[in-house]
Amino acid sequence: MMKSYRKELWFNIPARRGFINITPEINECLQESDIQEGMVLVNAMHITASVFINDAESGLHQDMEAWLEKLAPEKPHTQYHHNGFEDNADAHLKRSVMGREVVVAITEGQLDFGPWEQIFYGEFDGKRKKRVLVKIIGA
Repeated sequence: MMKSYRKELWFNIPARRGFINITPEINECLQESDIQEGMVLVNAMHITASVFINDAESGLHQDMEAWLEKLAPEKPHTQYHHNGFEDNADAHLKRSVMGREVVVAITEGQLDFGPWEQIFYGEFDGKRKKRVLVKIIGA
């Protein structure tokens, strides 16, 4: 019989930008769901945040931050048409590059990852609470 599980996770990054490894939280959700075979969807519910899969290596995260800042620098705020009442156009662009969600297979009650893969929450316009949706479907 097909089962469905849904949970919202909340994050509040104190800086404007940052990355958090949320794999432990997703594993907790998987245990709560009691689903052994299926799929998990993890997606950012805010247009200036991202969920992505990569390596849990701090040097790589520093490289990502530097690369994203070169692609869409935060300042000067006046370089963006979007910025008027807000100053976060760069965060929207960074999210477009990093993506909204990940889908991971569940096999024998475990996240079915390749070597070194972990799930991350990426924040590009922080200093406030934002949601991540976890949806697990399977048997």
